[in-house]
Amino acid sequence: MTSSTETGSATGTPDKDYNLIWYVEACLSNALRLESYIQDAERGKDTEVADLFRKAQADSRKGAEIGKKLLRARLNGG
Repeated sequence: MTSSTETGSATGTPDKDYNLIWYVEACLSNALRLESYIQDAERGKDTEVADLFRKAQADSRKGAEIGKKLLRARLNGG
């Protein structure tokens, strides 16, 4: 079920701060998971796949940092 407006009917949390918290957690979780995938690829001597996962991990870390910055600003009233 998707909607163009944020209602919070399913979670009871109709605010964008909750969404940012989720996004940051998802990015950080993804970065952590990708570390295992990188190690698997390196053990298999597959540098092409390891490089792909490193790039994806960097993107996840960047997303987390951007999300944390936005969340910090909103929680500080800015």
